[in-house]
Amino acid sequence: MRQAAPDTEPGNAPDGAAGDAGDAAAAAGPERRCIVTRRVLPKAALIRFVVAPDGTVTPDLAGELPGRGLWVSADRTLLERAVKKNMFARAARAPVRAPADLADRVAALQRRRCLHLIGLARRAGQAVAGFEKVRAWLEAGRAAVLLAARDGAADGRAKLARLGGDVPVVAAFTAAELGGVFGRDIAVHAALAPGGLSRRLLDEAARLEGLTGTTAGRENGSAAATSV
Repeated sequence: MRQAAPDTEPGNAPDGAAGDAGDAAAAAGPERRCIVTRRVLPKAALIRFVVAPDGTVTPDLAGELPGRGLWVSADRTLLERAVKKNMFARAARAPVRAPADLADRVAALQRRRCLHLIGLARRAGQAVAGFEKVRAWLEAGRAAVLLAARDGAADGRAKLARLGGDVPVVAAFTAAELGGVFGRDIAVHAALAPGGLSRRLLDEAARLEGLTGTTAGRENGSAAATSV
């Protein structure tokens, strides 16, 4: 495995596997080491934290804040363990404070981050809402991601999931949350077009799933669903 970036420790590949590991790492993109499990994972599977000037552990979901990164897998159980066992202080080798409700704070920030991406897609003309519009996109092969309100009717969601086949279904948000993105009271069904925003949303929704402690499933045996 290739070396990790300076703000973490390098990963170690098993003997004789360096070539395969290097190829896999290159395909996965930059990697970092989780301070809880010590596993080296793609950055998309981790949450970055930094220590603020006042010594408080601060989430950096965008990966843009200055300072040495402290990385934790996007898993609520692991994040709570890091707080409870003072793993941030050990990793930083300095006295730092991690709020007891850090997992809740990070999950809320991640939820807003996902909704922001959907909003960007809508403003770029890369997202539609409403059963008929979503169905038309699916029939035309224009949908890369389905959004299904978690409090919406199951039959409508099932119909679109069957029509979508292998199109991923993100069921992470309420109808009111989706409605707020699309400028209406509620939105039960929505879809995103292929492209960078839909790919980013799938990555961010997977992190949100881990942070809220839920498990992804498959709707009607066809479309993969992230049920957060």
